[in-house]
Amino acid sequence: MSEVRSNDFLVKETPGKLMRKFAIPCIISLVVAALYNIVDQIYIANADYLGSFGNAANTTVFPMTVLALAIAVMIGDGACAYVSILLGQRNQKDAHKTIGNAVVLTVGSSILVTLLYLLLSEPILTLFGGRVNEETFALAKEYFFWITVGMPFYMFGQAMNPIIRSDGSPRFAMVSTVAGAVTNIILDWLFIYPLHMGMAGAAIATVLGQVLTAVLAIWYLCHMKAVRLEKKSFGIYPELMKKFLPLGITSFLSQASLVVSMAAVQNSTAKWGALDPVFGQPQYTQIPLAVLGIVMKFFQIAISISVGLSTGCIPVVGYNIGAKRHDRVKTLFTYLLAAEAIIGCIALFIVEVFPRGLINIFGAANESEYYTQFAIRCFRIYLCKMPLAMVNKGTFIFLQAIGKAKESMILSLVREIIFGVFLPILLPLLFALNGVLYSFPVADILTFVLSLVIILRTYKELNTAQS
Repeated sequence: MSEVRSNDFLVKETPGKLMRKFAIPCIISLVVAALYNIVDQIYIANADYLGSFGNAANTTVFPMTVLALAIAVMIGDGACAYVSILLGQRNQKDAHKTIGNAVVLTVGSSILVTLLYLLLSEPILTLFGGRVNEETFALAKEYFFWITVGMPFYMFGQAMNPIIRSDGSPRFAMVSTVAGAVTNIILDWLFIYPLHMGMAGAAIATVLGQVLTAVLAIWYLCHMKAVRLEKKSFGIYPELMKKFLPLGITSFLSQASLVVSMAAVQNSTAKWGALDPVFGQPQYTQIPLAVLGIVMKFFQIAISISVGLSTGCIPVVGYNIGAKRHDRVKTLFTYLLAAEAIIGCIALFIVEVFPRGLINIFGAANESEYYTQFAIRCFRIYLCKMPLAMVNKGTFIFLQAIGKAKESMILSLVREIIFGVFLPILLPLLFALNGVLYSFPVADILTFVLSLVIILRTYKELNTAQS
């Protein structure tokens, strides 16, 4: 094996500098990744032959991309955290085998996901509210088919991104994602407007961007810095899988449980929207689902920043845990919580002050005033506790990085399954369609109370380990 580079700078440079170095490229990567679907929705919303019907179709498909992402990040984040710990322990042998194992698992799982999506497309779309009307369902089927075809490329690029960061190359991880997103933006415009390819064009543009990101990831794996891959790296090593997959289980559950929550929210939106005096009218039935999708996409941008802040710290935290530098881990935790709260407040200011401007980006000019008014209400109510949401998400992922997978998993499941599913089902019984909107901030308030208990306990444990 050729000489590899040491990652000792992870215990030498200041925590603040390391956080900026790793978190900023990670934030950019995740925000750009989120823009894949958001850009599709912007172009679709402003195409007069698609409009809110196309937007509702996009919203219906979105949870299935999140589910695929859940599998990819479980593998990628788990491998990233474990490889970082191994490198901190100078264990090169297990590090390269862990990465190879992650590659094999990603390829195999992505093929399986693709086959299942192709076979079960109609039941899946029905589950997420796609049958709100016939036109929405037809557009959703068209979009979902092409997105499914590109799923192996999407999952591979997303899984390899954190592994590339663990090798000490957050900038390359960022560039590979940005390159794919820029490709998507250009092709979206070309396929939807001049070529008039509709939902298929939006999906194909997305897939081609994902292909580029996957190709760049493959190139990097052949030129790694701190680890060198060999032929034997790509075997199946159950003993390593048992160690790195649990470290990624929180990433999986935070995304997969979000899909369960989306199913509850979207079905409640369709149900109570149909009972609404305005949205119960046939020409407006798709509006609540379309608007909710838009608001969730803005939240996806905000939460991508939150996740980027915390996942960017994973290689740094893992290496310092391996090197037994708990004082530096505590400092990183403090910086992370402060940054999460600040970013959440900025996002809250935007949605509360400029909701009309945000909805205008998504084709409000082509829709009725009911579309705009419901969107304003949705932005201001649904996202009113974003600072708490971002602190919660950052806490979940940081706990995962320091090996507290159990606590992280419990918090994530409580937020998305217990609060995220039952509140959007129960609150509409009292507040009708508005109850769906109230469910999101109430869930974040309740989750923050639990997170605060874990945060204080974690500080105490880090202080004890430091002494």
